[in-house]
Amino acid sequence: MLALLVVSLIWAASFGLIKHNLAGVDPHAVAWARLAIALPLFLPLLRTRQLPWPLALRFAAIGAVQYGLMYVLYIQAYQHLAAHEVALWTVTTPVYVALCSDLLARRVQPRTWAMAGLAVAGAALLSTDQLPTAGQRPTWLRGVLLIQLANLCFAAGQVGYRQLRRRHKHLVDRQIFAVLLLGAVGLTGATTLIGGGYQQLWQLGSRQAWTLVYLGAVATGLGFFGWNWGAARVRPATLAVFNNLKVPLAIAVSIVVFGEQVEWLRFACGGLLVLGTAWSVRRG
Repeated sequence: MLALLVVSLIWAASFGLIKHNLAGVDPHAVAWARLAIALPLFLPLLRTRQLPWPLALRFAAIGAVQYGLMYVLYIQAYQHLAAHEVALWTVTTPVYVALCSDLLARRVQPRTWAMAGLAVAGAALLSTDQLPTAGQRPTWLRGVLLIQLANLCFAAGQVGYRQLRRRHKHLVDRQIFAVLLLGAVGLTGATTLIGGGYQQLWQLGSRQAWTLVYLGAVATGLGFFGWNWGAARVRPATLAVFNNLKVPLAIAVSIVVFGEQVEWLRFACGGLLVLGTAWSVRRG
């Protein structure tokens, strides 16, 4: 549970960094670069002696969905939604975590759905914007659909990894994580090549370059590894709640670090509900 909390704090700062330091950079190139920077951190740790090809391909497929396809859809959503709207619409991720867990378990777990629902309700209170006007709705709806598909990919990937990892307890997380990143790098690399976004990476300023290095090595590399490591060791209800903990944390970072304004009553109520849900899961 501590690993999920630390990663949530790391990811909370990522929204502001992307918004303030990487505006205008091709989103596909940013996604590929983050994953490509993270990959060398784990390649030296890769051990394939106890990882047969069929199992390795399954882990690579999970990485391609959880990280690669999620990033492609997530970055595309920025073309239709503001950055804070993208962050706020990740509130539905716990629902998809609960749904995927129930589908894999072939049963309905009411407590998991209840905890996920409370976490979504708390995070939804953090939204302060009004619904878009009639003229804005088509592009707004496309953005919402893209981020929902991204949420589904992220939820399905972490639940799939959790189940597959528990079936093969002889494996060590750090020794197989490079396989997941390879699947994600392959997918985002293909989309970046098609879009021609590689050229922009050579034109980055020093501040943008260092931001990209931090996002790749820390937020993507250590963050994704820590998240999957923690996901394999907690219950589905706990995992569902922590998927939304980054929303109030991201708003808090925006207030303290980037000087953004929020509606304090909504922030307090939503944040306390999410944190209270996490505490109740821990106590349970």
